[in-house]
Amino acid sequence: MTRLAARLRYFLRTALYGLRGSPMTSVITVATIGVTLLLVGAFVLLVSNMERLLDRFGEDILVSAYLEAGLSDEARRVLVGRAQRAPGVESVRLVTEEEAMQRFRAGSAGQASLLEGLEENPLPASLEITLTPESRSSEGLATLVAALEGLEGIDELGYGTEWVEGYARAMTLIRAVGTGIGVVLALATLLIVSNTIRLAVYARREEIEILRLVGAGRSFVSVPFLVEGFIQGSLGGVFAVALLYGVFRILLPGLEGGLELLLGFAKPVFVGAEVVLALIGAGAALGTLGSGLALVEGSET
Repeated sequence: MTRLAARLRYFLRTALYGLRGSPMTSVITVATIGVTLLLVGAFVLLVSNMERLLDRFGEDILVSAYLEAGLSDEARRVLVGRAQRAPGVESVRLVTEEEAMQRFRAGSAGQASLLEGLEENPLPASLEITLTPESRSSEGLATLVAALEGLEGIDELGYGTEWVEGYARAMTLIRAVGTGIGVVLALATLLIVSNTIRLAVYARREEIEILRLVGAGRSFVSVPFLVEGFIQGSLGGVFAVALLYGVFRILLPGLEGGLELLLGFAKPVFVGAEVVLALIGAGAALGTLGSGLALVEGSET
């Protein structure tokens, strides 16, 4: 155990010595990883807020179940309970005839007078059924509709298949584009980092050769460089998160104003703790892997 601790201290001390010995290379590596992860983080931030926006739109995906006339209050409550237990249902809200009339009057500014001569309210009561996020697809909608069609007391169903399919396509497209861009940026960063760290390996080739001549094994020589890459990558991740947060706070007032003007809601939010840790971890992984590639290529030359 003491020997292992001594080796770990040596690896860490050697890695820190290497970082101090080539500050320019270290800064370039940290900045490269930081800028790339900043782009990745910015895209993740954009995608997550777009998904929140689509989820907000998804909350407006409703199935309207129009009830038969003459149902008692007890029968309506029973229907609400049965609809709530249907697959893919998040919530159910009963809209009475009176509330439906009030909505019509509020939504038809110049045409509300058309109903003033009617002795009875022609609008039926209905159930407004909101789908769960995972059921907001054409398949989930079809399953729900099939379950509701068999309920006694429901006269007609109203739903927008085109809107549901468009919502599902938009979510799939956003996630696919985000994954593709993330992979491309990661590969580009790996290439840049490995080339940058190769410079550090080349600058210390005499030191490495001396260690090999005195009998140092391959792992004994390589581990300090891997530790260097890990440290540089972690610092690059922290730098990216800090810069991303600073840019987000600077741009937040304009983003809030623009979204409120266009949509009236959807306040932008910063990425969660899991994304922050993922960015730092990705930086550490890129730095370590880049060092490994540089060592492999350096040993072949």
